[in-house]
Amino acid sequence: MIRVVLADDQALVRGAFALLVGAAADLTVVGEAATGTEAIALARSERADVVVMDIRMPELDGIAATARIAADEDLAGVRVLVLTTYESDDNVLAALRAGASGFLIKDTKPAALLDAIRTVAAGESLLSPGATATVIARVRAVPDPRPRPGLGTLTDRELDVLILLARGMSNAEIAERLVVSPLTVKTHVSRILAKLLARDRVQLVIAAYEAGLVMPANPPVDPMRR
Repeated sequence: MIRVVLADDQALVRGAFALLVGAAADLTVVGEAATGTEAIALARSERADVVVMDIRMPELDGIAATARIAADEDLAGVRVLVLTTYESDDNVLAALRAGASGFLIKDTKPAALLDAIRTVAAGESLLSPGATATVIARVRAVPDPRPRPGLGTLTDRELDVLILLARGMSNAEIAERLVVSPLTVKTHVSRILAKLLARDRVQLVIAAYEAGLVMPANPPVDPMRR
């Protein structure tokens, strides 16, 4: 059973999401929070697997709350799914850099929201198509000035995997492209995450764009032609 905390400052919104999530056989709502501070406390006390987090909340907003969850070793297993009103929100990239595992807008279809919760709970990442475009645009316009630690330690094959991952390929697609097994790709992804100190695949995509390994305006570097 996936344990979910719902964080939104609007009680009506929380109630609607609680009914939706509670109706799924494999999901259970273990707490509702009106502020980021409450979300952190509930994530800890209720041993949550996923926090569905709004960005704009009083006292402590969703970005700050996400950063605190990601930085807390006791909450290492907690994943954050940002669910907010505007896909073009200027804070989307900040939330992902803070450690969010996914981003969706609130008019997402109910079934898609439930699938998103399951996806991030499984350790994967998820972005709506519009959010992906937003992330890429923000990275190009406002790159992170801090150097990405560990990028220079990646092997050639790990760079190949990172480039293809940034193009949106799944492990199975990467395996087929590089003619290796999906298990081998999974191992490479795990090593890349560790070397780049990244929480999930979303942060790896951001790292690839920031490093110039993938350029939105041009075809991505083809690792088979390097």
